[in-house]
Amino acid sequence: METGILFSIAEGIDYAKDAVVSKTIIKKSAGTITLFAFDAGQGLSPHVAPFDALVQILDGVCTFSIEGTQFQMISGDCIILPAGKIHAVEALKPFKMLLTMIKIGEMSVRRPD
Repeated sequence: METGILFSIAEGIDYAKDAVVSKTIIKKSAGTITLFAFDAGQGLSPHVAPFDALVQILDGVCTFSIEGTQFQMISGDCIILPAGKIHAVEALKPFKMLLTMIKIGEMSVRRPD
C-alpha cells in the first residue's frame, strides 16, 4: 500500500470465488501487517507461527481454533494467536481479516568489560 494515502481497510481487498486472497499492507524486518479475504468454506489448515499475531475481523463470520479450542468470530472481534500454538481458521461466510505480526526476539545487552 502507498503511504500517506487515506483508505478503508475493509475495502482494501476483494473476495474471490472459492479462494483466499492476501495483500501485504506493511512488510518490515520488525513484522508484517497483512489483509486477507476468505470465501465461504475456505480456510488455513492447522499451523504454528513463531510469533504472537493479532487478528482483527473486518467483515463476515469465521471460526478460529487454537490448540483445539474453537472461537466463532464476527466483524469487530479480535484475538491474539499465541506463538508456538497450533491454530487454524475457516470461513463460515465470506470474511475479511487483518493480521498483525510483530517479530520480537530476545535482545542481547552488551555489558562493558
